[in-house]
Amino acid sequence: MPDDELRYDRMVENALRGVVRQSLELTVARGLPGDHHFYITFRTDHPGVAIANHIRARHPDEMTIVLQHQFWDLEVGEDGFAVTLSFGGKSERLVIAFAAVTGFADPSAKFGLQFQTLTEPDDEDEAPERPAADAAMPAEAGDAKVVTLDAFRKK
Repeated sequence: MPDDELRYDRMVENALRGVVRQSLELTVARGLPGDHHFYITFRTDHPGVAIANHIRARHPDEMTIVLQHQFWDLEVGEDGFAVTLSFGGKSERLVIAFAAVTGFADPSAKFGLQFQTLTEPDDEDEAPERPAADAAMPAEAGDAKVVTLDAFRKK
């Protein structure tokens, strides 16, 4: 890919990951208001993820966690977050890079985002050609609608 090309796909991807970061930061500051809760899907094999081996063995590629009633010690940083959850009655600490997140949803708001996992290719030519994020926008009649960014690209 030429050096002078603007990577709008990466800009959009980073902006949408900022929604996940801000949602978690607000949760740290204020807690989850009302019925809000989050489903966060992430790649367990991503280099920015630290989870217990027995959890990784059960979810070698991807897993979804729910932040609703029983989560503790949520910490949010620039590149990721950490949270303690209970697995089989045992507390486990998970560290998850935002780049590993493949999905984020708040069903109470009928809102969701889908991502491709981000990796830093050695060469820009290896970067994906298509936009890496799909955004789900609230729709009328209570249904969520997924709008892909490809719909807005020049053909």
